[in-house]
Amino acid sequence: MKAVVFTLGCKVNSRESSCLITGLKEKGYETSDRLEYADVYIINTCAVTSEAEKKSRQAIARAKKFNPNAKIYICGCASQKNPEAFILKGARVVTGAKAKDKILDLLDTEGVFIEESDEYYEKYLPAKSSKTREYVKIQDGCNNFCSYCIIPYLRGRSRSRKIENIVEEITALNAEEIVITGINVSAFDDGGKKLPHLLRALKDFDCRFRFGSLEVGVIDEELLEATKQLKDFAPHFHLSLQSGSDSVLKSMNRHYTANEYAKKVKLIREFYPNAAITTDIIVGYSTETDENFKETVEFCDRICFADVHCFAYSVREGTAGAKLKKLPDDIKKQRLDELLRKKEELKEKFIAQNLGKTLTLICEEEIDGYTVGYTENYLRVFVKGAVLGGKVRVKILQKHQDGALAEVLSNCQ
Repeated sequence: MKAVVFTLGCKVNSRESSCLITGLKEKGYETSDRLEYADVYIINTCAVTSEAEKKSRQAIARAKKFNPNAKIYICGCASQKNPEAFILKGARVVTGAKAKDKILDLLDTEGVFIEESDEYYEKYLPAKSSKTREYVKIQDGCNNFCSYCIIPYLRGRSRSRKIENIVEEITALNAEEIVITGINVSAFDDGGKKLPHLLRALKDFDCRFRFGSLEVGVIDEELLEATKQLKDFAPHFHLSLQSGSDSVLKSMNRHYTANEYAKKVKLIREFYPNAAITTDIIVGYSTETDENFKETVEFCDRICFADVHCFAYSVREGTAGAKLKKLPDDIKKQRLDELLRKKEELKEKFIAQNLGKTLTLICEEEIDGYTVGYTENYLRVFVKGAVLGGKVRVKILQKHQDGALAEVLSNCQ
């Protein structure tokens, strides 16, 4: 019997899908994470935008094209939000965003089984692999209730793993780099032990550690001092911004100002002068004026982001933001296009700032005659030819494609 676990959405979803694949293997299934012929499909859905929900529902039809008689099981945020929509599309079993592993106990049943408890449930862990980069989920849920976001209503309240369980998982993995991820990593709390405690527990590992997305409020000297205790920490901080306008931030229920954000970035650069600061920005939120948008673009220049993930505001029913009058789509598109141009400008500046520098590259894949990977500050690097060894020191030479061309100086021991 063959089973496919197909994932839409975030890296947390991907990590949870890896757990499902481990569980399926233990049950004797041949497994894949690509949409292809199978007897069983588990579709791990996303609801961060209306488009993501639509693609989640469409995935059922895509699976049926490979095997019209396959059994289809659904989990994730989109099914937590609207389970009946997936039953109508032909799903056999529908669960939600919580306790996803429990779907493996429902393979012989039919119906809707939505878990309401916010208990942290983790029966399966991903099997040891040889991937260069692995994502380790340390936390689930969110208590922030930003006015544009449906995820806290679907994922539930924040809950965290035990530090000893995280250490056990990382010990079992065979990866050059570990990305610490979660729905709200900044809210990690193992009985009063926060992120600095977790980092200090990881100080003896030889792999590189990188954070996923962080909230700016968690950045302080204690956290940054803890990163310095790691053998190999990647100075790449993805700090969610969403807007550079204080009035829009307040309307979004984001608990900081633009100046407070800038002060935290300044602190990071005191510890890591060549750090990459990346972010998420939503354009076209209902209360955003032309002047507010201008403030956001100017703030991007002020911070000198290495990269910006740009999104047009997508109304999520059930959130506070859904009660506000929407901006016209053409205004949202115009602002998104302008911010995308700013994003490319900032990326080119970041690449230029790194020319001539010696950085550490983890080699991930070969593409068209180049070895490709990422440096500690998340610069995408291309090296001509096949490079042996997972981690090498490189000199950045010039801009190349969406990153930079480099030459290898030495292997890292």
